[in-house]
Amino acid sequence: MNVNVGMADLMSLAPELFLLGAALSILMIDLFVSQQRRGLTHFLSLLALVLTAILTLRPHTEEIRVFGGMFVRDGAADLLKVAMLVTMAAVFVYAKPYLRDRGLFVGEFYVLALFGTLGMMLMASSANLLLLYLGLELLALSSYALVALNRDSSLSSEAAMKYFVLGALASGMLLYGMSMVYGATGSLDFGSIHGAASLAYENRNLLVLGVTFIVVGTAFKLGAAPFHMWLPDVYEGSPTAVTLFLASAPKIAAFAMAYRLLGDALGPMALEWQQMLAVLAVLSLAIGNLAAIMQTNLKRMLAYSTVSHIGFLLLGLASGTNDGFAASMFYAITYAIGAAAAFGLIILLARNGREADQIADFSGLNQRNPWYALLMLMVMASMAGVPIWVGFVAKLAVLKAAVGAGLLWLAIVGAVFAVIGAFYYLRVIKVMYFDPPADPEPFALPDDRPFRILLSINGLALLGLGIFAGPLWAWCLEVASR
Repeated sequence: MNVNVGMADLMSLAPELFLLGAALSILMIDLFVSQQRRGLTHFLSLLALVLTAILTLRPHTEEIRVFGGMFVRDGAADLLKVAMLVTMAAVFVYAKPYLRDRGLFVGEFYVLALFGTLGMMLMASSANLLLLYLGLELLALSSYALVALNRDSSLSSEAAMKYFVLGALASGMLLYGMSMVYGATGSLDFGSIHGAASLAYENRNLLVLGVTFIVVGTAFKLGAAPFHMWLPDVYEGSPTAVTLFLASAPKIAAFAMAYRLLGDALGPMALEWQQMLAVLAVLSLAIGNLAAIMQTNLKRMLAYSTVSHIGFLLLGLASGTNDGFAASMFYAITYAIGAAAAFGLIILLARNGREADQIADFSGLNQRNPWYALLMLMVMASMAGVPIWVGFVAKLAVLKAAVGAGLLWLAIVGAVFAVIGAFYYLRVIKVMYFDPPADPEPFALPDDRPFRILLSINGLALLGLGIFAGPLWAWCLEVASR
């Protein structure tokens, strides 16, 4: 494929090129920054994210394809990238006091997270199997290293090893599926694959097998059951700041990968992958919710709840319609916002070197600090799908998409497990408001004012987006229209 690179091509990649240059610059600057002035690395990383988000926003949303059609910049890519960058900015703000308190406030965290963000952005704009895999591995390799950030913790090392082995297995399955799709269609370009898949020809069985491996690999990356076995151990074993990273923006990137692969490339194979996604959705809803009920560790509970949320996200994807893709996009974005707030509150209570990863650590929080108890209530209510919070709107959107696509039985299963899953979220609320305090000492607020302000905005956003969901939903619906 002949690719002529012009100034127009480079301008379309301006956000990615800027973020790459910023990450490399921060890597070099951090070498000459003392530990006492490490805040400079934090500030520059936040500035890089903000400026990248500004470069990403465009007054127009027409589709632009550059580098021989490998890289696409359209409304969906821009929205997903902005959501990733905003979420990553929140991750950096929340992570700072945690890392500083435990001697992990190092430049490697920021550099690896920035490279991971770059990988996510490439995934959102991929129009070619090669570029998609490049972005995926950039994110994956950064994530493996971040999980092992605390080298003195055997739990973190074990989690990193599990994540690496299972992640490599998932990448291998995905790559094997891509090779079969290439063998069946003779192209790596999503448009060409889409055109070839719409024709009846002798290589269709090979293409179906490739789609199967791609769905399995994507399910691994999403954390869908029964390919979720890495999720609870990695969430629990990672430093909470890293768990915060893994639970938020990469979920948007995983949706972007599914959106590009299933919608842009394999749309004509919808009959095959819809059935697979329906099975994965049911398993994720059942296993995620039932396993979460039994957890006493809050990070593991949120890990299993993530599996159940992936089940809801798959409901929208399984519909195979524009409304379904828009609903899943809305779900992924709002879930990332809620997950960031949840782990931000865990970090808030994890003071003086001790963790606050047990549900019992939130006992009596309302007596110690009513405001942060209210914020946690908002997060749990949103994740449970209580009306007026954005989680309810997101769940309703994917259920309506499933019903609209003729998957009434799947929507009923989702509604039933939504009710079952509300139990473990309500248990956290009960512990905060009705149990005696776990710590009789008054709650000490962190010194980091931006942390407190952003956490409050984050929690209130779950309520605000629930009441005024129209603009974001309309944006998702607009960019998902093909």
